[in-house]
Amino acid sequence: MNPFDLQRDAFGLWVLVMPDGTRHSPITALRAYPVSAPDEGVALMDAEGHEIFWIDALAHLAEPLRSQVVQALNEREFLPEILQLSAVSSFATPSTWSVQTDRGATQFLLKGEEDIRRLTGTVLLINDANGVQFMIRDLAAMDKHSRKLLDRFL
Repeated sequence: MNPFDLQRDAFGLWVLVMPDGTRHSPITALRAYPVSAPDEGVALMDAEGHEIFWIDALAHLAEPLRSQVVQALNEREFLPEILQLSAVSSFATPSTWSVQTDRGATQFLLKGEEDIRRLTGTVLLINDANGVQFMIRDLAAMDKHSRKLLDRFL
């Protein structure tokens, strides 16, 4: 038996239904560690920001409940992953970067080298001029051309 049910109401908002029938709406799903452990530690929060239910690991949920939680997470999160750097307009900032992401090709403006943060040895978080965050999940796994371009900014 599932520890809870997640449904949509008539307005498309997520509703958390507990086994005793208690309903909480609207519900927002939040990852505790979106970069280092994206499939562990998910909180289901009410509109006031109170945690209603804690999920230790998404793998512990049965399908289709896991898919619903992942869908609720994806609706809230937007963190494109850079897969390849195609080109940079200049090695001095500000510069325009042309990249391939897991959501397609795009360009963004990097205002300064301080907008590139190293989270771990291989994970980078890059903020563009509009406040959008991009992630490089594994710097070492990127192609040689991309690493060469990145080395100029790190």
